[in-house]
Order: sequence, then structure tokens, then C-alpha cells
Amino acid sequence: MNDIIRLTDPEHLTVVSIATSFGNNAYSMAVRGQEILYKPAPDLDSWKVKPGFGGVPLLSPWANRIDGESYFANGKKYVLNPSLGNVRYDGHHLPIHGLAAYTDKWRVVTSDTSSVTSRLEPWREPDWMAQFPFAHAIEVTHRLHGGALEVATKVENLSSEPMPLSLGYHPYFQLTDSPRDDWNVHLAARESVVLSDLLVPTGERKPIEFPNPYPLAGGALDNVFTGLTGADWVLEGKRQKISVKFGPKYPVAVVYAPAGRSFVCFEPMASQTNAFNLTHSGKGAGLQVIPPGSNWSESFFIAPSGF
Repeated sequence: MNDIIRLTDPEHLTVVSIATSFGNNAYSMAVRGQEILYKPAPDLDSWKVKPGFGGVPLLSPWANRIDGESYFANGKKYVLNPSLGNVRYDGHHLPIHGLAAYTDKWRVVTSDTSSVTSRLEPWREPDWMAQFPFAHAIEVTHRLHGGALEVATKVENLSSEPMPLSLGYHPYFQLTDSPRDDWNVHLAARESVVLSDLLVPTGERKPIEFPNPYPLAGGALDNVFTGLTGADWVLEGKRQKISVKFGPKYPVAVVYAPAGRSFVCFEPMASQTNAFNLTHSGKGAGLQVIPPGSNWSESFFIAPSGF
């Protein structure tokens, strides 16, 4: 089957393109011909040659950083094996964003003109199991309806032990009606997570101190938020707007809007950054756990308007 799946919503003149063999990434969402998702290369072929983050990548089995090359689960310490070549590192050599971002192991289960369900089975992959030895499968359904894209995720714990869940997504949004300095961000949270100089949570939280809306002119964000209000996360320009709604099983958000870059990321997270190790140290990161033989499922929604 073609590894590019296109979903269409003729009523809202919206087309979503998903590269199933490149991390199952919804790499394009065009509304009336206007692209709302940032990608780091002019076309998909160039992007594959030099992979970088863009579109709507899945971060699994952990999102964002782990504070070293080991982590704890169910009271046991697991050590990553960098020689396998499947662990990404940030600028401080901390493991970041899991193992699934660019994998070609996804297989399409069902598809039609408005939705596609794809399945990833890490339990079949020895190099994955060496890094995260919890047998599991992931199904993601991209569904385009009413001008909005739903990204629905189901995780099946196939192992005999409780499976810690620290996945997330890293969507990259852009507007085309105005420059970045004219954009505003609406933050749907009450609390900020205090981060170290390495952008790892310290275990402390504090009331949110940002203005809401937060003007991006002269500003930047790379922050973790909890105490979510349930309202939409919104990127707003002159007339265009992108609203992102998290389901309740995404209780943490990372917002990434680096200075000088024309994109904003609203990242739905199942747990805080470094939740494996924070939870083990008793710092209460809200780590979700899937019992043996059970499933976890949740969605988030991307709704553009004004395009």
C-alpha cells in the first residue's frame, strides 16, 4: 500500500497527508491551500534524507527528556544501550523523544477518505525491546471531520507487568497571515513545572506567571504546564487561529516556541518530562500506568479557523 495516506474534507477544503513509513507522521494539513503544519524541509523526500522534527510526530515510549541513560519502572532500573543507535540525544546528551519518531514499522489497518488507523508493534522489534522491555502495541487513528483533525491513540500492554506510560506528541503549528511577532498564544493551564538548567523538572510546580494571551513578540517558550483547565490551546494571528484540545488523559502540556522560529508546538503529554525517574524518586510526576493485558486510549484535536 502507498505509504502516503491523504484524508480529505471537501466541505472545509482541508487535506491531511500522513507518511506511514516515516513515523506515521501527519506531516501536512492544508486548509484552503494554506499549510498549518511546519516541516523542516521543502518536501518529504528531502526531509527523509535529513530527518528533523515537524508535522505531528509521536514521541514514544517517552516524550521529551530522561535525565540520564537509565530509568526506573516498577521499582527496577533499566539502562539504555546507545550502541543500538536508536536513541536520540539533546544538546546535553540526555535521551529525548523516544524511539518511534521516524520508524518505518507502522502498518495500515484500515483507511478511507476521512480516516486511517495504523498499528505499530514494538514487541516484535528486538532493538526496541532492549531499550524499553515492555511488550506493547500502539494504534493511531487520524480522523478528519468537521474541519478538525482528531489524533486518537490506543496503547495495549501485552506484557506481564504494569507498563509505565510517558508518551506524547510534538505538533508544529504555523500561521500564514502574519509574522511570528504578531502571534499570540493562549495557555490553557494554571501551573508551570519548575525546570532545571537542563530543562528537566525539579519536582516543583508554581502558579502560571505568563500573561494570557502571551504575545510572542520578543518572547519564547519552552515550558512544561500542569493543572490544565480543559480549554483549548490557541495560536492566533491577524485572522487565522489554530485551536488544540487535549483529552483528559493528557494532563501535561509542553509549549515550545523558540525565538526566531516561525512555529509553535502545543504538545499533549501523558506524563511529565522525566516521569519515570521523578516518580521513582517520590516527586509525583503523575506517571500513568497500564495494567497487564489492559489498554489506554486518548485523543487530541486540531481545529484551524480563519484560513
